[in-house]
Amino acid sequence: MTARSFGTRAFTSRLGARLDFTVLGFGSAPVANLYRAVSEETADLTLTAAWDVGCRYFDTAPLYGLGLAETRLNRFLRGKPRQEVVLSTKVGRLLRLCRPEERTGIGKFFDTPSRREVFDYSYDGVMRSVEFSLERLGVDAIDILYAHDVDIFTHGSKEASDRRIAELMDGGYRALEKLRGEGLVKAIGAGINEWQVAETLARAGDFDLFLLAGRYTLLEQEALTSFLPLCVERGIGVVLGGPYNSGILASGPRPGAFYNYEPAPAHILDRVARIEQICASHKVRLAEAALRFPLGHPNVVSVIPGGQAAHEVTRNAEIMGAQIPQALWEELKAERLLREDAPVPA
Repeated sequence: MTARSFGTRAFTSRLGARLDFTVLGFGSAPVANLYRAVSEETADLTLTAAWDVGCRYFDTAPLYGLGLAETRLNRFLRGKPRQEVVLSTKVGRLLRLCRPEERTGIGKFFDTPSRREVFDYSYDGVMRSVEFSLERLGVDAIDILYAHDVDIFTHGSKEASDRRIAELMDGGYRALEKLRGEGLVKAIGAGINEWQVAETLARAGDFDLFLLAGRYTLLEQEALTSFLPLCVERGIGVVLGGPYNSGILASGPRPGAFYNYEPAPAHILDRVARIEQICASHKVRLAEAALRFPLGHPNVVSVIPGGQAAHEVTRNAEIMGAQIPQALWEELKAERLLREDAPVPA
């Protein structure tokens, strides 16, 4: 399977820069030792599998493996034709040396450098973050910069999130605008865990794209209430991270299945079981419907499920090529398991 076989979507930024997204992108957190350590060889094989199946959009962040994702992408991207790649990373966290027991992400990221995250959404903080990322990635330019995690999930409360949003809009946003205006990046946006916060930012600034993690999926479509219509109105692109809602839409409603990074509660298990039953009646795997569904929305430019091993990446590419009958979407809507106003893939 190649990029051409599962498709690309062109996006034009506010200032006219064109980005050609493969609809299947690659999120690099899993190859940065998320939840378990993976060897350099395994990471290389996984990234190579992504390239071989046609992925040309790669997303990363300083947080992922505390710099490990960016440095692993550095080695992988060397020798690849840079003009074929859409590359995004994130700002808002600086990494500082610390004692091993003080490092960020203990229990989430394994065998990482001894670094701790320092949130900094200021003008200077964003500029320093970009410089460090360019060094770790070994590239001269980054296509997209996302402000990372100015949300409730990360900072613990709406009040704390609001303070971070204010810090970003008073400082870091000016840096992002400057970098875009000077052509040093093609597009700016934010990587967010809640659609409501993404909407707040969309109304506060002139962003090109949002990377929305897990909040527009086969299981959740509340973003259609106001955020996605705003994206349509303003021509804002959406990259959809976490299309499997942290795992449950890939694994199915088995005991211990993860939803939103935690074991799924009973009501989620029940809803997924009902969705899976209808998928089965149409001879469609749950994961096939889950990966394809977000791409029904005209403003979703790419879906980035990631993967920790080459076979997972290959499976995602195969899933992307599945044929989904329109009758499946119609039945899910009839059973109120999918919003009536949700656009679905043709």
